[in-house]
Amino acid sequence: MAPQRSTGTDAEAELPEYAGHYRLESRLGSGGMGVVHLARSTSGLKLAVKVVHAEFARDPEFRGRFRQEVAAARRVSGAFTAPVVDADPEAERPWMATLFIPGPTLSDQVKRNGPMEPARLRRLMAGLAEALRDIHRVGVVHRDLKPSNVLLAEDGPKVIDFGISRPKDSELRTETGKLIGTPPFMAPEQFRRPREVGPAADIFALGSVLVHAATGRGPFDSDSPYVVAYQVVHDEPDLTGVPESLAPLVLRCLAKEPEERPTPDELMRELRSVAASYDTQAFIPAQRTSQEEREPEAGAAQPERRPVKRRGRRLAAVGASVLCLAVLGAVASVQLLGGRDAAREESPRTVPAAFDPWTAEPAAKGGGVPRCSYGAEKLFCAEPGLVFAMSPTDGTVLWRHSVSAPATSAPVVSAGLVHPGTGGGSRLTALDPGSGREVWNRRLPAGTTVRYAGGTALLTGADGTVSGVDAATGRTEWHRSFPGRGAPAFQSFPGDRAAYATWTSGDGSGTRVAAVDPRTGRTRWDVRLGGTLRLFGAGDGALFFLSVDSVYGAAEEVVRYVPATKETRRVRLPVAVDDAQATVRGQRVHLLGAGGSLVAVDMDAGRQVWRLETSVSRGSAPVTDGTRVYFSSADGRLLAADAGKGKLVGQTRARLGGRPAGVVGAPPAPVMAGRRLYATAPDGTVFAVDGREPSHW
Repeated sequence: MAPQRSTGTDAEAELPEYAGHYRLESRLGSGGMGVVHLARSTSGLKLAVKVVHAEFARDPEFRGRFRQEVAAARRVSGAFTAPVVDADPEAERPWMATLFIPGPTLSDQVKRNGPMEPARLRRLMAGLAEALRDIHRVGVVHRDLKPSNVLLAEDGPKVIDFGISRPKDSELRTETGKLIGTPPFMAPEQFRRPREVGPAADIFALGSVLVHAATGRGPFDSDSPYVVAYQVVHDEPDLTGVPESLAPLVLRCLAKEPEERPTPDELMRELRSVAASYDTQAFIPAQRTSQEEREPEAGAAQPERRPVKRRGRRLAAVGASVLCLAVLGAVASVQLLGGRDAAREESPRTVPAAFDPWTAEPAAKGGGVPRCSYGAEKLFCAEPGLVFAMSPTDGTVLWRHSVSAPATSAPVVSAGLVHPGTGGGSRLTALDPGSGREVWNRRLPAGTTVRYAGGTALLTGADGTVSGVDAATGRTEWHRSFPGRGAPAFQSFPGDRAAYATWTSGDGSGTRVAAVDPRTGRTRWDVRLGGTLRLFGAGDGALFFLSVDSVYGAAEEVVRYVPATKETRRVRLPVAVDDAQATVRGQRVHLLGAGGSLVAVDMDAGRQVWRLETSVSRGSAPVTDGTRVYFSSADGRLLAADAGKGKLVGQTRARLGGRPAGVVGAPPAPVMAGRRLYATAPDGTVFAVDGREPSHW
């Protein structure tokens, strides 16, 4: 690909072909400090890559500020920003790659479709308040929140473009020519005392952004940035056209003094009282394309213009103060790392239909994210050093039991007893599901891994020897090894009484799969399949695998193997899915990638049905009831997508809490039991919702 010619007024005549090892496919846009390109990772993940203009790449001060932004980018949740994938602030032309999030900016949305209706405004305000809460929590102030820096993604607004000043966007500059912000969305203190600017400045900007979304203009309006600066410091905001239900809250955000503005948490509480219908359901921008197509909403306030009130003219003084301002800012999102939850052995029983959603915090603060499973008509959860049972109807804690093992997996119900995940612990324990009383325990050799299948605990030692332990009594029933293959990786699935052992060849060219009878240890069948395969599901007499790239680990194919007929079917994905987790129901497979790509594959039809970019960085394994696909995000949200159409249909609020960990690398998958859906969050809560009504979450 030849270098892309610049068609604008940028300093450089040609744009680069690569940023690092990312090939730049097309130009998405240009700002004062750089050009944003569409690119793809090696596995095909869409990225937005910002490459700094050559003139600023030569500025040591700018490079230092860019390094600060990249460092801060790893401190904020990706739930409300475009997650950073890679960056090189030391390159000849510094660059940063973030996940590409489809969706218009708020600025473009308002230009095309006009002001938003009240319900949409409430959700926008709530989403931005949540975003600022998590940005401020890690000690960062955005300082340039404005409509063009808000993306309207399907799962809510995303705040972008942190910390990069844009000298070509405005005539308002410092002596060195560096932009201090965007005047209509700057707080008074950014003009009066810039060194004291704190999180409250972003709240002021949020109020200005809401006025723009509600009316198509800002609360302070003039063609001159100096006039706007004066109005921000001295005049009252013009809220004509802002819905009456939101105007008092917006006015509080626009208070002249920082201490008089609400915090993000206060905003969210106020919004819940503004309207009982407030929720954090999926934010899906209206697809209207012209003013003629836009029909007035019943009861919606119609914007009008009136003269801006002014108290005087002291523009010379304002202009002088403006020249003293400087730029600061930084941030994007966090890269999340982690493993997988253990498979549950027993399938959940149907539970009564009538129930009310609930939220509970069953353990002490700081314990971590609970990992839960359902069985014996109870919800069983584990945190480090603790296992507990909860009522599935109201979240009441029924019993607690201390254990020595860390909680790397959810408890398993096997042979009528509750077995905490060992997580590398030194003992194997079985508990009575009704009382939490210990029934038996046994010591484990170092390095032992445990899986449950068919009422048996499969213990694999460091030397590859496998022991079958009766899950009801703790007695060892058999020992065996697999000569020439090393230690097997066992998996089992609800409703399937077999255990499946897999081995991958050293060069990744093939994977050996054996079905083992968990009661006797005997091999029922044994087959070699091509490629590096990861087993993720079983059903309808078939096993389902992901065929992954042996170097990068991206899923390239979905593979179905039917042992009875020895038939193998492979469905190639049009674009590989990074670090995918998958689930299967019938012949429909759903995959969720590390960057938020949710994919549906029909194995009978032999094709990918749909692909949805959710922008959820490092989500949980998906689960499905056939109608919807559910998954959790690292910030504690539970999301739902229509399994047939591939559209987000609902989500709960984020639940980060005040724990030091903030977000988690591998959020536990939600648990289904009848119509109920149970999920857990970083704030330590366990919560239940009606899986059939995600739009009401």
